[in-house]
Amino acid sequence: MCGIAAAIDLGLQPRGLLGAVEVMSDLIAHRGPDGSGLWERERGGVAFGHRRLAIIDLAPSGAQPMTDGDGAWLTYNGEIYNYLEVREVLGERGFRGASDTEVLLRAYARWGVDCLEQLRGMFAFALWDEREQQLFCARDRFGIKPLYYAQVDGVLFLASEAKALLPFLPAIETDSEGLQDYLTFQFVLHGRTLFRGVQELLPGHYLLVRDGEVIVRRYWEVHYEPDFDHTERYFSDRLEELVQDSVRLHLRSDVPVGSYVSGGLDSSIVAGLAAEQAGYRFQGFTGRFDVGPQFDESRYARDLAGARAFDLHEVAITPDDVRTVLPDVLYHLDFPVAGPGSIPQFMVSKLAAQHVKVVLGGQGGDEIFGGYARYLIAYFEQCIKAAIEGTSRDGNFVVTYESIIPSLATLRDYKPLLREFWRDGLFEDLDRRYYRLVDRAPQLAGAIDPGVFGQESPYERFHRIFRADNVRKESYFDSMTHFDFKTLLPALLQIEDRVSMAHGLESRVPFVDHAVVDFAATMPADVKFKNGQLKHVLRQALGHVLPRSISERTDKMGFPVPLQQWVGKGGPLHDFAGDVLGSAAARSRPYLMDGFDPVSLIESDTPYGRSLWGLLSLELWQNAFHDRAGAWQARAPELASR
Repeated sequence: MCGIAAAIDLGLQPRGLLGAVEVMSDLIAHRGPDGSGLWERERGGVAFGHRRLAIIDLAPSGAQPMTDGDGAWLTYNGEIYNYLEVREVLGERGFRGASDTEVLLRAYARWGVDCLEQLRGMFAFALWDEREQQLFCARDRFGIKPLYYAQVDGVLFLASEAKALLPFLPAIETDSEGLQDYLTFQFVLHGRTLFRGVQELLPGHYLLVRDGEVIVRRYWEVHYEPDFDHTERYFSDRLEELVQDSVRLHLRSDVPVGSYVSGGLDSSIVAGLAAEQAGYRFQGFTGRFDVGPQFDESRYARDLAGARAFDLHEVAITPDDVRTVLPDVLYHLDFPVAGPGSIPQFMVSKLAAQHVKVVLGGQGGDEIFGGYARYLIAYFEQCIKAAIEGTSRDGNFVVTYESIIPSLATLRDYKPLLREFWRDGLFEDLDRRYYRLVDRAPQLAGAIDPGVFGQESPYERFHRIFRADNVRKESYFDSMTHFDFKTLLPALLQIEDRVSMAHGLESRVPFVDHAVVDFAATMPADVKFKNGQLKHVLRQALGHVLPRSISERTDKMGFPVPLQQWVGKGGPLHDFAGDVLGSAAARSRPYLMDGFDPVSLIESDTPYGRSLWGLLSLELWQNAFHDRAGAWQARAPELASR
């Protein structure tokens, strides 16, 4: 729900910030079509903006920015799913409406910064406390809701989307370290962004502005402490209880809720449980590409809709759709992102927004429970090594080669990745091996100038996350999933937020709930990944919700997009891709090799390769923001000098 904007002079001097906040608010108006509001502190120095998507308490009493009447003001984006329970703890006295926004204000009044420990939900907010003379901002534990900031000439600007900050930057430039990360992983690490001077408040962190200082602190972390005392049945039963409860809370709304249905395990579980619990005629939404069965999973979505008795809406996505919406997708995303799946997500979100204001999604299942084929590749190598060295049954963290063999058919479509993984031999250091699985840079070797990469390689930044102190070093499986949980998942949640909010639609992700995540972190690897079966415990716990056609699937590949088929030689998007990558502006980018031939890339990329997407989306991003820098900066109003 909603979009937020805020500005604060670090010395609390009057600077005419309301005009700046109004500019930011206008740039994110798509996030809140149901209302808007502005507020400025009487003595100046602080201003808030808000764009409302009304989901809970549709009355004017839910409008923002909101005050508690005692000096605190709040602009907030998100949903506190346990707001009724928190309200009961706080008591009814003093409440004027029925919104979770007011609960957040009252929770801060009671507990201060520690109110974050009471919240179960997705959120990003800015709260001005006149009594303490401080600005308090926070982001939910997982980064479901976004918050960006930039400090310019003594003013801190904050907003739900990075584009809203661009008018206030001294120049719109690419961050060199962010570009290195993007070319390596197709996402950026450690709170950096691809815009120099724009930072992202990390998930599970809060920000304070007090006495002229900007202070950022972490308030939550996931700790992987495997519990070897309980049985697989215990983990399965408890997981079912937690996911059921999370879906129940995520259905809280004063408007109807629907669900994305991709045909895979995760979204099908969420949609199946929601349809069962909703108490009204539920609606699901899916997309398809009519170019062959490997790109059309709508039959599985129909199986689920039939089994759980809900209405299913479908959209067929064509090459013309891609050509038309791709620039809009990159504009709304603010950054080039991992994989072309954002295109069908954008189209399905547009469809869903025509019927509901809230949708549930299955994001997080792969990173929390281990659903990516690369985990299987890495473990396959470890099984071979353990069998050779006679250590396959040592300790609690090893999957034996006998148990993993039945699942190897899952890797049938990943032969190019396997060839790359074993290109330089077997049994290298574990960290290096996983890095090779997530490193996209070698696929761009003929296109990217090696000089782009600085003294500290992206591997060093990868390693700090992969070997973090909150993961036991013996558990290779936990290290892999933890890296993806901390990096890839926030990148995917960014897509989830942007493609839905582009259409004034709220997306909720019940798997990404801290009760579920904290519990999953206690599961031993061989519970999550038993017998080489990806997401084994999730299938055991909730497979009964699904038709067998879905619960027994082994071929799910996310939301595959036939990009290479469409842009390859003779394809309907071949000229479009060639025009984008072959333009004079594209050829002048400093990160490209001299003489780079886009046609060779267009016609040689693998069916599910990321090379073409990586460069195509990067160029469209450059075009939308860097090439139009003057127009962006012309939006900024004059601020009074300090």
